[in-house]
Amino acid sequence: MHQENSRRDMIKKVATMALASTALSSLTNRVSAHENAVDQPLKGKINHSVCAWCYNIPLDDLCKAAKKIGIHSIDLVDPKDFSILKKNDMITAMVASNGPEFGITKGFNTVANHDKLEEYFKYYIDETAKAGFSNLICFSGNRNGMSDQEGIDNCTKGLQRVIGYAEKKKVTLVMELLNSKVDHHDYQCDHTAWGVELCKSLGSPNFKLLYDIYHMQIMEGDVIRNIRDHHEYIAHYHTGGVPGRHEIDETQELYYPAIMKAIYETGFKGHVAQEFIPAHKDQIASLTQAVGICDIA
Repeated sequence: MHQENSRRDMIKKVATMALASTALSSLTNRVSAHENAVDQPLKGKINHSVCAWCYNIPLDDLCKAAKKIGIHSIDLVDPKDFSILKKNDMITAMVASNGPEFGITKGFNTVANHDKLEEYFKYYIDETAKAGFSNLICFSGNRNGMSDQEGIDNCTKGLQRVIGYAEKKKVTLVMELLNSKVDHHDYQCDHTAWGVELCKSLGSPNFKLLYDIYHMQIMEGDVIRNIRDHHEYIAHYHTGGVPGRHEIDETQELYYPAIMKAIYETGFKGHVAQEFIPAHKDQIASLTQAVGICDIA
C-alpha cells in the first residue's frame, strides 16, 4: 500500500512538472514570437492586416502596436475612423459597411432591401474611394427560406445596381463567406461554391469574395484545395483558430503555415487579416505570434 501511494505521488509530481514545463514552453514561444516580430523585418510574402473589432484596444493604440509588429493595415474600419488610420500612416485593406439597418443578416439576397442598399453602398463606395482604399465588405444576408438559386439571382439583381458605380470608383465589393453552423445561423453565403457562382453570375472584376479560413473550415474544410481552385474569385483572407476562434497556434486544428504557403503560391497580392479573438491576457503578444506563424519564408 505504501509503495502504491508513493507511485501515485510520483505520477502526480511528474504530471505537475510536465504541465509546468508545457506552460513555460508556451509562454517562452509567445514572448519569443513577440520579440522576433518586433526586432526582425517581416519576410514580405504575405501582406498582413488585423481586424479591429477583436481587440479591446482603442483604434489609435492598435495602430501603434500593429506598426511595431510590421502590420500596416487595420481591417473593418468605418469611414468615420479613417482619420485615425491616416494619422498613424495606416490603411484599411477592408472597409467596414456596418450600419443601423444592414449588416450580416440583412443583405443583397432580399429584393426589398435593394433600394436602400443602393443608396447605402454608393455612400460607402464614395467614402472608400475618397480615402484611397479599394475593398469594401458586403454580405448576402440570411436565407429566410429561400433557395440557393433564388439567393444568387436576388444578390445579382441588387449588386448590379451598384457594381458599375464601384467599377468607376475603382472599388471592389467583397462578400464574406461565413459559417451558418456555429456563428451566423441561416446566413446564405456559407459555402465557397455558392460565392463563386455569385461571382460568375455578376461577371464583374470588382466583385469578389472574402475567404474566411475559420468559417470555411467549419462549413466545408478542404481549405487548401478550395483556395487553389477558386483563388481568382478571392480578394481577401481572414484567419481564426478552429474550434473557438481563438489563437492560431498549436491549440487548434489548422496548420496556418501550409495555408499561407498555398495562398502565396496562387500569386495573391492582397492582405491576410488576423481575425481571432485572443484568449490570452496579452492580446498584442497573441497578435505578434499569429503574424509570425503566417509570415512564411
